[in-house]
Amino acid sequence: MTFMPLTPVKTATELILKETRNYGIETISFEYAVGRVLAEEITADRDFPPFDRVTMDGFAFNSKAYVNGIRSFTIKAIQYAGEAALSITHDEEAIEVMTGTPLPKGCDSVIRVEDTSSENGTLLLPDGLPMCKNIHYQGLDRKKGEVILPIGHPLKSSDLAILATVGKPNILVRKRPSVAIITSGDELVDVTQTPEAHQIRKSNVFAISAVMEQLVDKAEHFHLPDDLDKTTSSISKLLEDYNFLILSGGVSAGKKDYIPQAMESLGVEKVFHKIAQRPGKPMWFGQKGETLVFALPGNPVSAFMCAVRYVKPWLEACLQVSSKEEFAILSEDVEFKPQLNYFLQVKINNENGQLIATPEEGHGSGDLANLSLADAFLELPLKEGHRYSKGKVFRVWRY
Repeated sequence: MTFMPLTPVKTATELILKETRNYGIETISFEYAVGRVLAEEITADRDFPPFDRVTMDGFAFNSKAYVNGIRSFTIKAIQYAGEAALSITHDEEAIEVMTGTPLPKGCDSVIRVEDTSSENGTLLLPDGLPMCKNIHYQGLDRKKGEVILPIGHPLKSSDLAILATVGKPNILVRKRPSVAIITSGDELVDVTQTPEAHQIRKSNVFAISAVMEQLVDKAEHFHLPDDLDKTTSSISKLLEDYNFLILSGGVSAGKKDYIPQAMESLGVEKVFHKIAQRPGKPMWFGQKGETLVFALPGNPVSAFMCAVRYVKPWLEACLQVSSKEEFAILSEDVEFKPQLNYFLQVKINNENGQLIATPEEGHGSGDLANLSLADAFLELPLKEGHRYSKGKVFRVWRY
C-alpha cells in the first residue's frame, strides 16, 4: 500500500478557498431577505429622521422666553403624530405635542408633561428645567444619500425595518448555491424507522444542513447504499443537478468505502484526501468543472467539525460574507499525543470581557451527544510535544 502524506490544515484551507464561486445575483422581496447577502448598497432616501422629531409627550416652546424669566405660556394648540408641524406666533406660546410629532415651528425645546402643570389653558413651568431637550434632530442618524447597509451585508431581522423605511420592497442579493447532502452506508435508516440492533438512524445530514442553512438555496438529502455501481450512478446525476455536493461516510479505508473510487471513475479531480487533523482526518475534496465535492467522514463529530471548519467558510467566501475571527483562552492544560491538529470541543464563556474555552472532550468521533455540551471547536495547531498550556490563546470555530 502506497503511503499518502496528510494534507496540512492550512494547505487544505487554502486549496478549498481557492475554489470559491460567484453564483450571480437575483432580486427578491425584502420580506424574505433575512439571512441573504446584499448585492447592492442601501442608501437613505431622505434624512433620518426626516424632521426634528419630538421624543416625549409634553409641551414645545421657545427657550428664549424661559431664559428671560417667563414661566407661564399660553397653550395654543395640540399637535399629534402624523400631523404637519404647527407654529407659535410669539415666544410666550406653547404647543402640546405627542411623541413622534414634528417639532412645531418657532420652538426649540420640549418639556415632559410630567414636569409641568397647567390651568385654564396656561402652561406653568418650574425653575431649573433643561432647555433644548427631548428632540431627535433631522439627519442626526443618517443624511440623505448616506449608505446604511453596504454591499455584502448579511441581512438580519432588524434590517427589514430599514429596507421598509427607505422604500425598498425589492432588493438585489447574491444567489446561493444548491447542495446535495448525501449519506452512505447500509447501517443507516430513516429517522422515522425503528433501527435493528445493528443499525442507526441517519443524523449527520441534518446537522450539516443546519450549519449552512442560510448560506444555500436548497439543501436536498440523498442516501447511497454500499454498492459501487449504484453509488457511481447516483453521484453522476447529482454532479449535474447541484452546484456542490457534501457526502458523509464512505471516504475512509473500509472495504465498502466506495466514494473515492466512484469519484475517480466519474472524472472528479481529487484536490486532496486526508488532512492532518483529529477529528476529520479522512476528509476528501475534489471538483469536476464548476461543481465541488466535499466528502466528509461518517463519524458524526468528524463530519460536523469539517462542515463547520471547511464548508461553511467556503460558502461565506463565495457569498463574500466577512466572518469575524474569534480567539479564546484555554482554561486548563490539554494533552494530545498524535502529531495532528486537534479540534478540541469546548464550551465558550465570556469572563470579564475575555473568551474562555473550557474543554468538553467527549469519547471520540462517534460521541455526537457530546456536541450538545460544547458550543465550539478550539483549533490546537500541530506542535512538537503533547501539551497545550492553560492560558494560551487559540482560534475558535463556533457552531
